[in-house]
Amino acid sequence: MYEFPTWFRIPLGGWMDSLADWLTTEGEVFFGAVSDVLFVLLLRVEQALLWLPWPVVIAAVAVLAWRLVGPRLAVGVVAGLLFIGALDLWPEAMSTLGLALSATALATVLGLPVGILMSRNDWFESFMRPVLDLMQTMPSFVYLIPALMLFGLGRVPALMATLVYAIPPVIRLTNLGIRQVTPSVVEASRAFGSTKMQVLMWVQMPLALPTIMAGINQTIMMALAMVVIASMIGAGGLGDEVLRGIGRLEVGRGFTGGISIVIMAIIIDRITAGFGQTSEQE
Repeated sequence: MYEFPTWFRIPLGGWMDSLADWLTTEGEVFFGAVSDVLFVLLLRVEQALLWLPWPVVIAAVAVLAWRLVGPRLAVGVVAGLLFIGALDLWPEAMSTLGLALSATALATVLGLPVGILMSRNDWFESFMRPVLDLMQTMPSFVYLIPALMLFGLGRVPALMATLVYAIPPVIRLTNLGIRQVTPSVVEASRAFGSTKMQVLMWVQMPLALPTIMAGINQTIMMALAMVVIASMIGAGGLGDEVLRGIGRLEVGRGFTGGISIVIMAIIIDRITAGFGQTSEQE
């Protein structure tokens, strides 16, 4: 009575191992091609960020913050980015930013169509809800296992693990934003002869944009939260500094890497939130 009966056990772990072995063997060519494409994307984004002089990057982000939020945030942006540079972590910060932006871009490209389809099909929404719940509640370390098995060590598996971890918010909030559009507005546009695609592109999407931007904001935050864990399989950047600080018990190194991630997260959060507010006012 104190041990669960052996005949009732489900070999789920064995099934997953068999599936992973099958994917690794049969999908070697496919996953290799995907890895090559994603590696080029990551490399180009990181090279572009590192190629730009640091004063140009700081000035561009400060101007963007001024336009979207105000002068106080612009001053904070300048101070925060100068602080990261003074810690001698500018290349690592750009590497982390490149990974987060690449993951967010892929999450947006893949998540928006899924969210739109959920908003237009109740059955598909019912199917996707538990899938998204699973993606958001699964321990983040678990995402490293299939990414590592299918793509090997390096930045590409780190990107894939970050993508899977960070994509649910943009899907959920795209669906929510479109569903919250006032039905009378949609009916009025249809009464004037608009097609379903025109209603979606010119009525529902613009009105849902503030909610969608909130989803993208949360996706970026989750991507930045994943960089430390992703550094375990070769993501590099600021997460690698934190990981090395933990491994070598170097408190200062871990703290400087962590505080740099926090500063970047705050800057990105305020800017994207300001963009969402601007869209709502328009």
